[in-house]
Order: sequence, then structure tokens, then C-alpha cells
Amino acid sequence: MLKLSVITAVFLFVMGFFPSRGLDFEDKLLLKELQKVSGTDNPEWKEIAVPESLLVSNSIQGKFLTLSGNTIELNKYVYVGRVNSCRQGGCSNSAQPLNMETSEYFDYLIVFDSAPKVQLVKVYNYHATHGQEMTNKGWLKQFQGYDGARPLTVGKSIDAISGATVSVFSITDDIQEKTRLLKKIVSK
Repeated sequence: MLKLSVITAVFLFVMGFFPSRGLDFEDKLLLKELQKVSGTDNPEWKEIAVPESLLVSNSIQGKFLTLSGNTIELNKYVYVGRVNSCRQGGCSNSAQPLNMETSEYFDYLIVFDSAPKVQLVKVYNYHATHGQEMTNKGWLKQFQGYDGARPLTVGKSIDAISGATVSVFSITDDIQEKTRLLKKIVSK
């Protein structure tokens, strides 16, 4: 019995060092954020299908949702997604795409109004060793009101953060892309 417990403990310890293979939409942290956003303990959401004709790549690492609850009106949209970032010393070859062996990640959500315009950006699951400063509410607040009409430029319209360079560029690019994609989806 002790041997089985030790094996189980070692397995769980080792698995803690390997990142999750996919975004868990039943994650407790995500549910907690959706409860806050919707104003109810039992938020209801419905996935919005993304037409393949609108995808730049074959897939996205997330989902667009409509969310209903006590404190928000209908026609609110939420994007829940994952952004890959580089591990320290990784991603030195910019020609190679990010993958789970050379990257870390964080999960976040964007709440849009019916326009769609960004109302809130929240990083709820940060799995990177550096750059946690970009999860700060004050820093994320600068995306509020973004509607995809203008480019977001790190160092100009978006504050740069020393030590979080890759994460800052990654989330900025992803917010731009997902805002523009949602506008196309809503206009169809």
C-alpha cells in the first residue's frame, strides 16, 4: 500500500511539471471568473461557431461564447483562450512556431459588449515562470474600449513591461486578432 502511495505521489509531482495539453472549459478558475462576469453562481454560456472561412490558421486555442447571467444584458460576448509564451531560453528561433515543448502559456478571457468592444480582459491561469506583471488589472485595463479599428502597438498604445516582453506581445496580438475575428462573426 505504501509503495502504491509513493508511486502515485511521484506521478502527481512529475505531472505538475508538464503543461496541460488543452484549455479546460470546465476549469474551476474559469468558472469562478464567469460567475463574477455574469453575476450568478450558475452562468450559462453557449459556444459561438467560428466559420472556417474566417480562420487565418486552421484553429484557435479558445472559444467564443455568449454568456447570460444576472448582471449582464444579452448580446455580451466572451472569448476564453490560451496564449503561448516562451520559456526562458526557449523560442530563440523565431521561424519555428510555438509548441508545448518550448513554450509556457496562460489562459485568459475577454468580455465584449454587443458592439463588440472590449470591456474586460482577465488572465485567470498563468503558467509561466516570468512576466506575471502582465496579469495586473491596471495593466490589462488599457485594453478596455478596444474595438479593432486601430492597431495596438506595444510601447506606444500598450505599455511595455520589462521581464514580460513575450507575454505582453503575445496577449496584445491575440486580443487584436480575436476582437477583429469576433467583429467578422457578429457581422455575418
